[in-house]
Amino acid sequence: MALQSAAEIRALIARHKRRDVIFGLFGILCLAIGLLTFATLFVDMLIDGYARLTPEFFTNFPSRRAGQAGILSAWVGTVMVMFVTAAVAVPLGVASGIYLEEYASKNWVTDVIEINISNLAGVPSIVYGLLALGLFVYQFGLGQSVATAGLTLALLILPVVIVATREAIRAIPAAIREAAYALGATRWQVVQGHILPYSMGGIMTGVIIGMARAIGETAPIITIGALTFIAFLPPSPVGAEFPFVSFEWLTSPFTVMPIQIFNWTSRPDPAFQANAAAAGFILVFMTLAMNGLAIWLRYRIRRNIKW
Repeated sequence: MALQSAAEIRALIARHKRRDVIFGLFGILCLAIGLLTFATLFVDMLIDGYARLTPEFFTNFPSRRAGQAGILSAWVGTVMVMFVTAAVAVPLGVASGIYLEEYASKNWVTDVIEINISNLAGVPSIVYGLLALGLFVYQFGLGQSVATAGLTLALLILPVVIVATREAIRAIPAAIREAAYALGATRWQVVQGHILPYSMGGIMTGVIIGMARAIGETAPIITIGALTFIAFLPPSPVGAEFPFVSFEWLTSPFTVMPIQIFNWTSRPDPAFQANAAAAGFILVFMTLAMNGLAIWLRYRIRRNIKW
């Protein structure tokens, strides 16, 4: 009886191992299909737009002549919009995550807030565009400006930043908090001296992944009225006279990379299609670079942490 029981146990373990192997192979197959599809599209864009990847392509304004058209106004507008997005979403998102995880009481109010934050992370981006159109453009009178675009994308990635912050904080062992409180530290001292440094890798990863999502969004930017053709740059944020800082660029019309790509792909001329492929390659490269930066930051920060 004992031998039969041992044989059954071995057979059960063998079946579970086979299932693990099958599941692992299935996961590798799915990953390979996804990577192969992405690599194929990425290489196809590079082949189609390689001839347009010249310095002039980065320094020229859009033009009716495909050979003279560039992405200067698009990439400058993208940088300015991303700056506003980061300046709004990162402080609010990180502070909200810290408050909900370390300060807020656990009751039905915080439960409702947490559920809504999780749901907002999955809301289609066009909904944020419609919200921004009614709130920022018409209600606050910001118009179709860089500030409106930055605030719209900040709302879009805010739930992502909050969730990433909370998950990074939850990963910190409770023993660290308990040891700090035992030595007489206040709650803010614990957060400032232990929680934030130890969770910074995960927080930065969430922030950069959120920014990488925002940089490629088109629907909310179109909804608030971004220009599809713009042959000038917003005013410089640095002035020649005191106080040497200008905020006029926040109210300036703008365009961004996804809008410029949309404009070129809507034209039947094959030369503009090549421009769109080159701009798409640059945009994907920028997104991959941001994700690579997130991985590198997480590695560096975690390596320097001494528990």
